[in-house]
Amino acid sequence: MSAPAITLHVLPPSHPCRTAERALELKGLEFEKVELVPGAHVDEMTKIYGAHTVPGMLVDGEPVHGSRAILARLEELVPEPLLYTSEEVREAERWGDEVLQDLGRRMPWGALHFRPEAAGLLAGGGALDPAGTDFAIRMVRAGWKYHGITAQRLYDDLQALPEKFDHVDALVAEGVLGGDEPNAADLQIGATMEVLDCVGDLRPLLQGRPGNEFWRRWFPGRPGEIPAGAFPAGWAPGVTS
Repeated sequence: MSAPAITLHVLPPSHPCRTAERALELKGLEFEKVELVPGAHVDEMTKIYGAHTVPGMLVDGEPVHGSRAILARLEELVPEPLLYTSEEVREAERWGDEVLQDLGRRMPWGALHFRPEAAGLLAGGGALDPAGTDFAIRMVRAGWKYHGITAQRLYDDLQALPEKFDHVDALVAEGVLGGDEPNAADLQIGATMEVLDCVGDLRPLLQGRPGNEFWRRWFPGRPGEIPAGAFPAGWAPGVTS
């Protein structure tokens, strides 16, 4: 049987897209990656997949939308190496998608509201100049609206982070995450942890945790970071100034 023709539609900053791309690589499947333009991607994704978010994958023209659906379809196409090794892995993947994944959006966008010039640092370059910062401010405002971020929601998210990081640590301790070969939960949760590690104000919460180490075997880390001190004092647990 010939290999299917696969096209993956992504936005470059998106962590669920990194999950899907890494899974395709692990399965040894060739694919065309189409990088969409932020904002304009909404109409294009809706036209192809009937939903506006990324990632999306076409398999011989068959649309598959969302990182979990993509990983499940890849498991059907190429059974080895296994991504779903147990029901615990399936449940952890679900939690990573439904509970943790959005924090990989709201934490960086939230921090950039207070430090918009750091958008350049996050991309691996330097701090933005005044004109670039003006552009970043407009971009961040749009990001807050798109992701439904408010100051109260951001504060509540930050207070709930230690419990969520404890859960990731527990999954590592139980062997659900961090095995010799990556599974669906490693890819789903690991891609989000890679993003959260870029927010400097979260470093005190992440330092020394097994949950902030397992993913480094499968993801190289982002090129830059938002320096600590972005969130108002007292918002991030463990950060006082």
